Amino acid sequence: MTLLVISPDYASHLLPLATLATAWRDAGERVVVATGSATTGIVRSFGYEHTHLQLGRGSNPGVIRAEDQPKGEDDALRGFFAATRVGMVETLRFQAEARLSDLMWEPVQAARATQEVVAALRPDRILVDHLAFSARLGLTAAGVPYGDVVLGHPSALPLPGSGEVYGFPPAWPAAFHPDADELARLRELCERVDRSFTAEWNAALAELDPSAPPSASAFEEHGETVLLNYSVELADERRRAAYGPAAFLGSAVREENGPDVDTVIEWIAASDVPIVYVSFGSFLSVRDDVLARVVEALRDLSSSGSAVRVALAVGSADVSTLGSLPEEWLVREFLPQVTLLGAAAAAVTHGGNNSVTEAMTAGVPLLVLPFSTDQFAGAAALEEAGLARALDPNAAAPSELRAALADVLALPAGARARLAALAASLRDRPGPARARAALLRAPSTPTGDVRP
Repeated sequence: MTLLVISPDYASHLLPLATLATAWRDAGERVVVATGSATTGIVRSFGYEHTHLQLGRGSNPGVIRAEDQPKGEDDALRGFFAATRVGMVETLRFQAEARLSDLMWEPVQAARATQEVVAALRPDRILVDHLAFSARLGLTAAGVPYGDVVLGHPSALPLPGSGEVYGFPPAWPAAFHPDADELARLRELCERVDRSFTAEWNAALAELDPSAPPSASAFEEHGETVLLNYSVELADERRRAAYGPAAFLGSAVREENGPDVDTVIEWIAASDVPIVYVSFGSFLSVRDDVLARVVEALRDLSSSGSAVRVALAVGSADVSTLGSLPEEWLVREFLPQVTLLGAAAAAVTHGGNNSVTEAMTAGVPLLVLPFSTDQFAGAAALEEAGLARALDPNAAAPSELRAALADVLALPAGARARLAALAASLRDRPGPARARAALLRAPSTPTGDVRP
């Protein structure tokens, strides 16, 4: 059997997809990953074959910096970072406006390139990142079934008839109080983006397959097999009913090894003082102003008698802005997240889906500081379940962060029991096994007649 994995050229997208594919690799089957050149090293590290497929202008092999991006993409990235400093609605508005032009990069060309990959490889099963819209367009036009992996919060795939619109959070954490008029304007913009994107999708689809029926909402389109990289225990009732429990993969926790991991394991073993892991992921580590307040809160927490050790992944942040860092802290640009979560008492995160699902699998409570996209809905779900505190990263003072961290470290017994049960469920049947079982239940991929 041959499994084809299709991913944008971003580490945060490829890593969970590559992890899901380990179920095929470990069964002795062939895995081929179609993505760009920036993440080839990740593909090779999993032992997979790589075939080139460019699905966008930008790329991110691990830690993103605007100056490393092609012209145009660099300014867009700087604009996004600037919007996060204004606030949540401004960030969501910036992202919505950007979607008017950047969701499908060269859609017909990328769709045909996807079809060429499929025709050449003739895979038995296909896993595709849901946000690889141009690739999914090519598969749809060719009538090729695939497993559609939604890597973010499930609201990244709006439910038909639910009133949801792509880009507009269905829920907010309690600490956020968006203005009603601003929200109304944001929703109107997101609805306009939906119409524009659907028109773009339909125009490209008509060029690829003139006989294909147009879509009513391209954001609601999905593959024959929907796979949500999310815990069914945290999902809302509507999605459980719409997709069924088998669609929820739980998590895709990657393997970590190598000398850097060994060094971190030694640091973990050097003391029994509780560890707090801090990371804002590959994009939002640029917000060193927020990171500096988190660092101050953690220093204050230690000095107040609640001793903690800190593992701090600074990413693209300017370390000189963070003030004095205790010698016993572990501070690196990049840290093996899964390894550290396995030993952490708590974690501070921007609320990205990889961070959330990996923390839940490890049974680690969170302080979530969401900045954008689906991070708000994910933080709200965790907060409602009693497994996290969520604060506004632009507004929370060090004293508020310190108090929230103390709450997370002292999670009540009932919430800790729920978290332990969730973690046990996620570890008992990992995401790769669930993904393989779901795709094996689906028809094999008929690729013999695919023509770009």
